[in-house]
Amino acid sequence: MIPLADDYETVYDRFRWNIPERYNMAHDACDRHATDPGRIALVVEGEAGGTREWTFHRIRQLANRCANLFESCGVQPGDRVSILLGQAVETAVANLACFKCGAVSMPLFTKFGLEDLEFRLADGAARVLVTDSESFSRLASALDRLPHLDTVFTVDGETDGTRDFWKELERGSSRYETRATRADDPAVLLYTSGTTGSPKGVLHAQRVLLGHIPGMDFANNYLGQPGDCLWSPADWAWIGGLFDILMPAWYYGLPVIAAPRPDFDPEAALDLLARHRVRNTLLLPTMLKLMAQVPAGRYEVALRSVFTGGEPVGADVMAWAEETLGAAVNEIYGQTECNLVAGGCSMLLERRPGAIGVPIPGHVVDVVDDDGELAEPGGTGHIAVRQPDPVAMLSYWRRPDADDEKVVNGWLLTGDVGHKDEDGYLWFTGRADDVITCDGEQFGPGAIEECLTAHPDVALAAAVGVPDAARGEVVKAFVVVREGVSPGSGLGGVLLALGRRDLPAHSAPRAIEFVTDLPRTTTGKVMRRELRRQEVDRQRGPARERRTPPSGAGSGMGSGAGPGSAGE
Repeated sequence: MIPLADDYETVYDRFRWNIPERYNMAHDACDRHATDPGRIALVVEGEAGGTREWTFHRIRQLANRCANLFESCGVQPGDRVSILLGQAVETAVANLACFKCGAVSMPLFTKFGLEDLEFRLADGAARVLVTDSESFSRLASALDRLPHLDTVFTVDGETDGTRDFWKELERGSSRYETRATRADDPAVLLYTSGTTGSPKGVLHAQRVLLGHIPGMDFANNYLGQPGDCLWSPADWAWIGGLFDILMPAWYYGLPVIAAPRPDFDPEAALDLLARHRVRNTLLLPTMLKLMAQVPAGRYEVALRSVFTGGEPVGADVMAWAEETLGAAVNEIYGQTECNLVAGGCSMLLERRPGAIGVPIPGHVVDVVDDDGELAEPGGTGHIAVRQPDPVAMLSYWRRPDADDEKVVNGWLLTGDVGHKDEDGYLWFTGRADDVITCDGEQFGPGAIEECLTAHPDVALAAAVGVPDAARGEVVKAFVVVREGVSPGSGLGGVLLALGRRDLPAHSAPRAIEFVTDLPRTTTGKVMRRELRRQEVDRQRGPARERRTPPSGAGSGMGSGAGPGSAGE
């Protein structure tokens, strides 16, 4: 935990890591709280509206049974156990059981399609899968291609090819001695979203929980105050849900609200915050913007801390949150590979809307050049985290080539470009990769470009995210047509319709611009960052210089589309 003080500089200077040689997350996040039989760990909302409470004592019993169950299936330390479930008690129990027995938890997002699930299960060589019957039915056609997958448990009853998770737990012993794992032993394998090529497995150690604690203290104005209770719609398959909410809350022995829903509903979110008297929450900027549209006063929300990340939060949204939700918004910064390393803390710092924040105590975050040397004061470069760092990954899973690219001269490169101002605040100015963020979802351009180039009239395509006030970014595609094809023959509308049909709604292009060529590097790679820069400059330019879509084609993104463009 970060030390108490009245100013950031003192807190930062006084902080010291204390990472023991032997450490197990399950002990720290559950076992040590279970001696109090009435201490609430989890409150789960059912689909019918009822709730069920789970104590740390009961969670430990279930996790012990689950660890015994995994070992009875032949799971050894280091083996991967995949968990394909949403916010549910079974998700928490299965993760803890993995940590207890030294297996590697491999969470998977329930909204993944078959191809995404199969890739991760095969790449991670998962031996055991814990899921539900609906998700298992989607995987049935891929089972023959997953030779490592020995056992599948379903939490809603046995089906053909699976074993009943709860019945199996009941048969096992509730006694289990949590392994004395090393702090650097592998514990969890989280996959990136596949934003720049195939998804990469990010392997984290048992110490990753300790690495998150200073950031959680910072972002929540010292977590663990009387009455603290956490909830977030962030799915527990991602690092934001699992290690920004569930596991840190349990480190402090605090209750967590689980309320699985297919999509984010701002009214339902406000209602939940009010009913459960939630005090601490992680909400993406897009979610906050949607909640701000709900008439004020409808719900009595009294939060103590709100933290957010992924995209900038405007001053208007921050002001709304403070007035309506009762808490200042603290921005956070990090990624799957090295999370919660920079941010804000309204108790200690002036808020600067749009800034990433400052290095969180315990982390060294700065701006470096391509060689890993510190950039000139105020200069633009790679936002990077000094290594070693307890919250940083052990490595990419079976990708030494990616490891070599990620760490340069002792600095882990985040993939983002930015600068540091004279007061030490970090500012994001662009992406070194091609990640697009729309409505809180991150994705890469590959699937979009493949969709467009599948059309016989398209020779080349490049997709980028361009700024959008409501959605963070929206997708714009730049298209080079094949020789002899005229883009003025309604092709733009055809391509937009193709995107709407074949792509998820958030990644479908909102505008098409036809160009004669695409900017490239000397090796022939498309420079999407140059296209993004052009779009940002276009939006910032004088109104008279902004180009508008042709008549009858509303762009959906203001000045984002120009002559020869199609928008929706």
